[in-house]
Amino acid sequence: MKRVLSLLLVAAMIFSLNSCVFLPHIMVSEEREKEEKEEKEEKSEKYIIYSDNSFAPFEYFDVESGEYVGLDMDILKAVAKDQGFRYEIYNEGFDAAIGAVQSGQADAMIAGMTINEKRKETFDFSDGYFEDGTILVVNEASTITTLEDLRGKSVAAKKGTTSTKYAESIKEEYGFTIEYFEDSPAMHNAVMNGWNDACFEDFSVIGWTIKSKEFSLKVVGDVLNPGYYGFAVKKGKNAELVEMFNRGLANIKESGEYDRILRKYGY
Repeated sequence: MKRVLSLLLVAAMIFSLNSCVFLPHIMVSEEREKEEKEEKEEKSEKYIIYSDNSFAPFEYFDVESGEYVGLDMDILKAVAKDQGFRYEIYNEGFDAAIGAVQSGQADAMIAGMTINEKRKETFDFSDGYFEDGTILVVNEASTITTLEDLRGKSVAAKKGTTSTKYAESIKEEYGFTIEYFEDSPAMHNAVMNGWNDACFEDFSVIGWTIKSKEFSLKVVGDVLNPGYYGFAVKKGKNAELVEMFNRGLANIKESGEYDRILRKYGY
C-alpha cells in the first residue's frame, strides 16, 4: 500500500512538472502564431483603388463622417470583405482615376464607369454591377423638350464620361457646342444658372441630384444609350483583382447584401 501511494505521489509530481513546462510552451506557440498572422497581414498586398470625388449617390463626401461614401464605396467594401483583400481608396475625380489606372499609379478604379467597347481597348472590366444610361438635363424653367431644341445652344459636359462621348457624337447633327467641366456639381451649377443651356448626365445621378433639391433641374426625354457600370483595371493587368471582384459581387448578390446597399440609396 505504501509502495502504491509512493508511486502515485511520484506520478503526480512528474505530471505537475510537465504541466509547468508544457503550459509556457503553449503560450509561446500561441503568441508566435499571433505574430506570424499579423506579419502575414502586413505583408499581404494592399490594392490602390481610385474613384470619383463628386458623383452622388455613387461617391460623395459626407461632412459628418469626414469620409467619402456612396453606392460604389459600399459595394467595394462588401466585395473586399467577402474576398478578404485589402485596399486603399483615393477619391481624386473621374478623369484623374482614369489617368491613374492607365499610368499604373492605381491598380483599379470604381467610379460609375460605363462599360463600352471603346473603353475595353484600354481597360479590363468586371461584370456589370449597376445599370444606368444618359439623359438630357435642363434648367427647371427651360423650354427645351427635345434634342432638336439644342440647335445653337451651349451644352455642358463632364470630361471623360460616356455621357460626354454621347454629346460629342451628336453635336454636329443637332448643332450645339460643348463646354467641358471637371465634375458633376460644376456642370449642374452651370445649367441651373443659365451659363449653359443643357447637359447630358447619368440618369441615376441626376435623379439623386434633383431629389436632393440642391439644383433646380429637370430631365427631358427618355434614357439614352443604356449600359452597365464596371470595376476597371488596366488592360492585361490585375486579372486576379477582377476575378475577386466578380466572385465577391456574385456572393453579395446571393446573400442579399447587394440589394440592401441599393435600397440604402433608394434603388
